[in-house]
Amino acid sequence: MTHITDLFTLKGKVAMVTGGAGLLGTEFCRTLARAGASIVVADLKGDAAGALAGSLKDEGFSALAVAMDVTDPHSVQHLIAAALEAFGRLDILVNSAALDPKFDPEHIQAAGNSGAFESYPLEAWNQALNVNLTGMFLCCQAAVRPMLDQGQGVIINVCSTYGLVGPDQRIYQRKGKPTQYKPVYYSVTKAGVLGLTRYLATYYAGKNIRANALTPGGVYNGHDSAFVQAYSARAVLGRMANRDEMNGALLFLASDASSYMTGANLVVDGGWTAW
Repeated sequence: MTHITDLFTLKGKVAMVTGGAGLLGTEFCRTLARAGASIVVADLKGDAAGALAGSLKDEGFSALAVAMDVTDPHSVQHLIAAALEAFGRLDILVNSAALDPKFDPEHIQAAGNSGAFESYPLEAWNQALNVNLTGMFLCCQAAVRPMLDQGQGVIINVCSTYGLVGPDQRIYQRKGKPTQYKPVYYSVTKAGVLGLTRYLATYYAGKNIRANALTPGGVYNGHDSAFVQAYSARAVLGRMANRDEMNGALLFLASDASSYMTGANLVVDGGWTAW
C-alpha cells in the first residue's frame, strides 16, 4: 500500500501556472516545485515570470518562464509548445490568471472606476469576460491535448468565494471617501469558472483527466486596518488568509492525494461561506 505522504509527491510531473507571477500564483509555483514538479511560470508580466523562474532555478528546481496573454489563442498555443519543447509533457494546469479588482494599497482606485453596477462600462465587462472566462477556456482547450495523448492530466481552476455568494459591498465602503463596489464581472466570471470546471470533469469522463476548482477566501496583502477589520468580521476564523494558506489545498488537488476527486470545488475561505 502507498504511504499517505507519497501521494503528495509530484516527482516527474510538469505543472503550468497561468498568472504564475501573481500573489497566489507565485505561492502555487513554489509549492508545486517543492513537491517535485518542473514548473512553467506563465504570466502577462514576462519580467516577473522570468524572475520567479530564475529564483526557482537558484533553489535547485526546474522551471521555465513564458510571457503570454491568456486571451490570445496564438499566445496560448505558444505557451503549450514551449512547455512541451522544454519538458516533453504537461501533467498539471493551474488556471490562476484573472482580473481581480483588489482593494489593497497597491491596487485600490487603480482602475479609476467605482464599480457601481448602474454605470459599469461595457468595455470593462467584456475585457473581464475575455480574461477570466475565455482565457481559462483557451488554456484548458490547449493544455488538454497533450494530456489526452499522455492518458492523464489534472486541471485546477481558481475560483473565489464571490463565485458562490454575492459580495458584501459593505466591506468596501469608507466613511468620508468615494463609494467603492466589488464589480459585477467578478462574481459572474467566477461563477462561470465553476461551470467550466464541472463541464470539463464530465466531458472527460473515462479519460483519466480530472478537473477541480479551488476557491480561496480573501488573502491579506497589506490591506488597511479598516478593510481587514471589516473582512475579518465576516470570516468564521476571524481573519484574512495568509498568502501561503492555499498551498496545501492546491497540492492536494494537483497530486494523487485527490485521485478520487473531479468536478468538485475545494473551498478555503476561513468559513466565509458557512454563515
